[in-house]
Amino acid sequence: MMHWLSALWGGGPVVIEPATQRDAPALARIHGASFHRGWGEGEFESMLSERNTLVHRLRAGQKLVGFSVSRMAADEAELLSIAIAESHRGRGLSNKLLLTHLGHLAGHGIRTVFLEVEENNQPARRLYQRAGFAIVGRRERYYRQAGGEPLNALLMRRDLS
Repeated sequence: MMHWLSALWGGGPVVIEPATQRDAPALARIHGASFHRGWGEGEFESMLSERNTLVHRLRAGQKLVGFSVSRMAADEAELLSIAIAESHRGRGLSNKLLLTHLGHLAGHGIRTVFLEVEENNQPARRLYQRAGFAIVGRRERYYRQAGGEPLNALLMRRDLS
């Protein structure tokens, strides 16, 4: 049984823990493979050094395969990004990562979390709605596709308290 689980998750136990500066290159690779405009190593290094930013990494064995990042202000936070490496998608890891991340935000005194998501990104919208986020607004032409076509964003909110 353990061999099967180990193979499923990529060679070891799944662990969600705080990210470190050494994770910046891997975080940038995952983000770049997941989004049209990926963040670079320097952007992750900056975020990891900010006191008001919370970054979690998700490891499968020794391999970093996902992350979540939020910026906190007073008792609110904005979920800036969450991503799972393509090789590990479809296994429920994003849900586990998101719920763990939200629990840590609550532990930091955060009462409300906001995020923006592309209106046509159905997998992300389902993830957020399952986690208790509700649509509270819309931003017209907020994102751009690779070809420059504008996309709308939905503003979502979840109360943690």
